[in-house]
Amino acid sequence: MQLKALILDEKAMKRTMTRIAHEIIEKNKGVKNIILIGIRRRGYPLAERIASLIEIIEGEKVEVGHVDITLYRDDLTALSEQPVINSGDLGLDVKDKVVVLVDDVLYTGRTVRAALEAIIDHGRPERIQLAVLVDRGHRELPIRADYVGKNIPTSRKEVVSVRVKELDEEDSVKIYE
Repeated sequence: MQLKALILDEKAMKRTMTRIAHEIIEKNKGVKNIILIGIRRRGYPLAERIASLIEIIEGEKVEVGHVDITLYRDDLTALSEQPVINSGDLGLDVKDKVVVLVDDVLYTGRTVRAALEAIIDHGRPERIQLAVLVDRGHRELPIRADYVGKNIPTSRKEVVSVRVKELDEEDSVKIYE
């Protein structure tokens, strides 16, 4: 694969995450009853960052959990003959909460659909909203994000690579061909 473009560097990612935090606060008229759930892998550190930014802006802590969708993926056989069974615990109670589901890239919508199923299996939230760092298009399901860091029209041949310091030792969003 060859690097086509650097879309967001570290500073641009921080600005984007700050804007998303402000939008979540504004849309919900504060942060009462809000929890963030990050989709593993990169959605979880992004959710933690958004929660930290919300705490700086509002002075209130927002709980953060995570969802591992391995058991809910519709492409499981493509991943492995024997899928790894991960804990089904989200880390928090979703009943009657406003859940903001956080992921790095929104593509076909299948990952989000799986995450929605996992969340609903744990209780009935008041509402679920979706925040993504990158929306690259090519939806296969009727899913759209409430909060989008960057819309990046791509071809199906391109790869959007989100890197986060917590896992990759750098913050960036790049497109490869």
